[in-house]
Amino acid sequence: MAGDAKKLQPIIIKRVKKGGHAAHGGAWKIAYADFVTAMMAFFLLMWLLGSTTEGDKKGIADYFSAPLKVAMLGGSGSGDSSSVIRGGGQDLTRTTGQVKRGDIQARRDTINLHQLKAEQIRAEVARLQTLKAQVQARIDANPRLAGVRRQLRLDMTPDGLRIQIMDADGRPMFASGSAVVEPEMHELLRDIGGVLATVPNRLTLEGHTDSMPYPGNDRGYSNWELSADRANASRRELLAGGLPDDRVLRVQGLAAANPFDRLDPAAPANRRISIVVMTREAEERVFSATPANGPDAEDAAAPSIVPPRPQLVPQAGSSPDAAHR
Repeated sequence: MAGDAKKLQPIIIKRVKKGGHAAHGGAWKIAYADFVTAMMAFFLLMWLLGSTTEGDKKGIADYFSAPLKVAMLGGSGSGDSSSVIRGGGQDLTRTTGQVKRGDIQARRDTINLHQLKAEQIRAEVARLQTLKAQVQARIDANPRLAGVRRQLRLDMTPDGLRIQIMDADGRPMFASGSAVVEPEMHELLRDIGGVLATVPNRLTLEGHTDSMPYPGNDRGYSNWELSADRANASRRELLAGGLPDDRVLRVQGLAAANPFDRLDPAAPANRRISIVVMTREAEERVFSATPANGPDAEDAAAPSIVPPRPQLVPQAGSSPDAAHR
């Protein structure tokens, strides 16, 4: 029976369940990041202190020891060399203002550029003055042009050397009411063209008339067309005298818009041709006013030449002044 009792005794099995670990938090990551940041800031501070001059260190130390005093000294005009604010720049111990090296170099480059430009302008003005003397000497040396010397005006303008040839009583430059060049004008313009060919400057030509209306302008031909045709005829004479074609920058007619004698709009001197030998600065102004690109760029860059038109014979009975002697 005892054996049977042992056999019937229950077997108890204990199973121990292992409890799960709690979830790990991320607080240690934040602490580690703060530590790394602090170490980086520390080494950065060490590097800055190692590369800072003694004067800078002293200025920083003075500032943090008495910031209000340093600020007051910086604006009071005191000669205390420990002021941080007074000098600024790289050396904190200086009491006078400092600028960056790049600013100094840029200022020097600007001054050098202005000096170079001024020298170029002086050289160009001197060249144009020499050209003026050469033109005058060329005209004086030609006995056949003795009669037109008083019709010639040479002067310096902001745009360059201006050569004006104007009508005089009994000595017109062109045939009456047309752009046909008179014989003396032929020779004068060709002599001038030969002299202008010796300089590289470009030039403009302007034609002017008096205020008398062109006869028969009901056909559409007026002083505007006449002045432009005379300027273009003068251009052809200059080219015949040796002036290269690419030296002419602009040809235009101004009619009576800019009279020489403003007190007498009908004076013969208002009928004139004006040749301006331009400075480089004047050329740049012309080109800067011209569109660089666009649908009308090519037309805008071309010289303002009005094509010659058939000359109109003055109507019978018109006055000599109206026919533009």
